[in-house]
Amino acid sequence: MAEIIHTKVLVVGGGPGGYVAAIRAGQLGLETVLVENDKLGGTCLIRGCIPSKAIIHVAEEFETMARAAAKPRHGISLKTAPAIDMAETVRWKETIVGKLNSGVTALLKRAKVRVVNGWANFSDAKTCSVTSAAGEPLTIHAEHVILANGSLPVELPFLPFGGPVISSTEALSLDALPKKLVVVGAGYIGLELGIAFSKLGSEVTIVEALGQVLPLYDAPLVEPVRKWLERHGVVLHLNAKAKGLASGKGGTALAVETRDGETLQLSADKILVTVGRKPNTEGWGIENMAVDMAGRFVKIDDQCRTSMKNVWAVGDLVGEPMLEHKAAKQGEMVAEIIAGEKRRFNPVSIAAVCFTEPEVVSAGLLPTDAAAKSVKTITAMFPFSANGRALSMDSGDEGGFVRVLAREDDHRILGIQAVGAHVSELSAEFALALEMGALLEDIAGTIHVHPTLSEAFHEASLRALGHAIHI
Repeated sequence: MAEIIHTKVLVVGGGPGGYVAAIRAGQLGLETVLVENDKLGGTCLIRGCIPSKAIIHVAEEFETMARAAAKPRHGISLKTAPAIDMAETVRWKETIVGKLNSGVTALLKRAKVRVVNGWANFSDAKTCSVTSAAGEPLTIHAEHVILANGSLPVELPFLPFGGPVISSTEALSLDALPKKLVVVGAGYIGLELGIAFSKLGSEVTIVEALGQVLPLYDAPLVEPVRKWLERHGVVLHLNAKAKGLASGKGGTALAVETRDGETLQLSADKILVTVGRKPNTEGWGIENMAVDMAGRFVKIDDQCRTSMKNVWAVGDLVGEPMLEHKAAKQGEMVAEIIAGEKRRFNPVSIAAVCFTEPEVVSAGLLPTDAAAKSVKTITAMFPFSANGRALSMDSGDEGGFVRVLAREDDHRILGIQAVGAHVSELSAEFALALEMGALLEDIAGTIHVHPTLSEAFHEASLRALGHAIHI
């Protein structure tokens, strides 16, 4: 006979939205069950953010050693060029995933959350059946359901995944370095991985249907990234469309239509398709739950409530931005609302980072956004070429900067962007400034530690006020 579980809270999905919701619910004394078919941690921890940053880190180390072997630099030289063992790199990456997975498991246990390993299938809004990993069926009835099912890579119909065509998931688990890699899509996932493989020694070609890389950002912000790609021999085909597989001279090739209507065949050992992600809405019974949809996403209000009473949805399932930190904050909030607290999800900004070369951070409005809203603004930029910390890391000449955008009338900061080495570490200060409603004068009046990259934010604010010191 199938086991029947009655619980206060049922969380579906063990990613950052789901496991954070479950942990917080458990901390608040709510009886909680979490169902996850894969390892705990979700896309970000298992096959996305964390694994990709591990590969990016190895690529940076490898490139530094390769440059020292090719030509002495800063007094450092190597007699022998480095070699890469991708299988060993992947094994190391998996140890990091394992540690974090174990950590999430322990946190859920400490919060007294029952974890059920299996695939949830809903028969109605509050009831799902699960076949556990051991093959034992069970049924779960819940007062509250939190949907945190995450997202999946978008598959192009003319380039289905399989064989030489891979998604980011497979790219992070390759046991051998592809000699030739073609990346379809120049968004942050494609560029992060394309740059990493280029540093490791792959011949990388990027195909993008729009006219620039990182098309969600404005041209000045992505120009340093484009220049890095150019300097390092990464071939860009912009305003170009992938058409499908073709037979090249050496085997597999990608057929591409250029902006001029010409058809090219790009030889490739692997073709990495990174054209976006889609909410995971199929195969688990959402059609039986009577929740309204907003296009392809689950429709929610500012408390993450769906149209069905006591059914909540968080993370990638509910729309852009598809970011771990958004999902986690929504999951935490929902658990607290169920426990009786008054909360709503209304962030001023959700900062985003591209771990490209160099890194890109954006929080709040871009100048183009402000112009579209007819908001009169002040914009100022401070280059890292005038920042001592950037120069001491040999990253002051790559065109990086911090840019601040503020309202002209009251100097309220509306947007902050940066491009440069390690600028991801500035994202929290940017987000905090926007969330606290900072004025240019607030940043200008805050003593920033020297020598740090954060001084560029201080100087950009001073420059917006008309009195920068170091430029």
